[in-house]
Amino acid sequence: MFINKFVLKAAAIILAAGIVPAVQPLVAQTSSESGRIEKLERAVEQLQKRNAELEQEVKSLQKQTASASQPAVEGKTKTQTTWDGKTYVEKNVAVEEKKPVYVVPAGPEFKLALGGYIQMNFEDGDVSAFEGRFGLTALKDRFRLRRARINLTGDYAEQFEFKIEGDFENSDGISSSRTAFSGTDIFVNWHAIPEANIKVGQWKAPFGLEQITPDQFLFTIERSLPTGAITPERQLGVQIWGKPFTNLWPQEKDLVTYYAGIFNGNGRNTTINDNNNFMYVGRLELLPFKGKLFGQASSMKLGADILNSRDDPGTNISQTLNLKVNADGSLSPFTLPGADERTAWSVDEWLNIGPFDLIAEYFQEDVDGRALAGVAPGFADFEPSGWYVQGSYFLIPKKLQAVVKWEALNPGQFGNDGIHSITGGLNYYIHGDAIKVMANYVHTWSDFRSAHPELGDDQFDEVLMRFQLMF
Repeated sequence: MFINKFVLKAAAIILAAGIVPAVQPLVAQTSSESGRIEKLERAVEQLQKRNAELEQEVKSLQKQTASASQPAVEGKTKTQTTWDGKTYVEKNVAVEEKKPVYVVPAGPEFKLALGGYIQMNFEDGDVSAFEGRFGLTALKDRFRLRRARINLTGDYAEQFEFKIEGDFENSDGISSSRTAFSGTDIFVNWHAIPEANIKVGQWKAPFGLEQITPDQFLFTIERSLPTGAITPERQLGVQIWGKPFTNLWPQEKDLVTYYAGIFNGNGRNTTINDNNNFMYVGRLELLPFKGKLFGQASSMKLGADILNSRDDPGTNISQTLNLKVNADGSLSPFTLPGADERTAWSVDEWLNIGPFDLIAEYFQEDVDGRALAGVAPGFADFEPSGWYVQGSYFLIPKKLQAVVKWEALNPGQFGNDGIHSITGGLNYYIHGDAIKVMANYVHTWSDFRSAHPELGDDQFDEVLMRFQLMF
């Protein structure tokens, strides 16, 4: 109704303002037929132009009226254009939102989170030679699902927290063609007293900076050989740990962190202890500096570890990598032929200045055979040792990182049985550590094979690549 009235009024205005003034001068000024026709044509042209403008205004009013008549739409909307048979009409319509997925606690916990990560490797050349796998223990080029883990963490109002994590791929296989799903971190931690947390279950024993750094946050694709050969990895036991200055000196609460644990010493996912003795592990961390250097956020962290264990025959004392020197200089896991007592220690440092990180660690272990029930240990005492130095720098801030690592392991079982490696790599952070691509080139050489050229090559090269996705 409103539009019809508007059209009638507009037409009346055009007739009064356009046609009448145009016709009157024609009658007054000339009597020639051609002159009158010419002026009438100009009047009609003006009328057509004005009529076109009026039609545009009417269409605009139609759109405004249609828009005003739409009910308000809640939530996210989008503009939708439709044809009503006469003109196009724009209106807002609701956008259907995807409902979030929730992990719902079955118990009284107030916080529950589901997560995990996948690491896919490509390994080419002298595969894992830097881990002592050459000659008798050489591996072939391969694609490798390095880790595929899923975890569940939760927290209770009573100051208990827990973690349950399993790995679909955590070895080179329990048989020639397959691997098994098994538990990694399974623990409960009571944290009501920051100075004295109590932790029970299975997790990494607090020994070795590189070992206890989570896999997804390492700067190289694999850990160093000395870390794998000497550190104890995951164990079952109990631990007390904390930050003693949390309440005493709050602004320096991270200055000191300590860990002291008692474990079976036989590795993860086993229900037995090899004897009535336990593995004792301790770690002390200091953060003497955290602030700014050269205008960059910086920190310095120092650490020291100690370990003691009495093991019976059949215990693997290199639970994550290799330590035993084979006849051709390659390495394999060291399973004790007799009883032993071993003591290990290590020191480490981590310096960070903005985009630059410098990490170094040194390990030393004494493995002494002992008679058990009158039976000799069956091996000579030995003292393995090792170290690594690693530097990294962001070439593009938070995106592209270059890394170099130099490492060495002296198994201490024969003269000149050391293995050395230099690693160079690039890390590209697509979305931080959640999505990243890594590439490493590793050059390795064997002192044992250099001294015995009849054994074959003593120099090895490997290319590794990794894609990582965290969720």
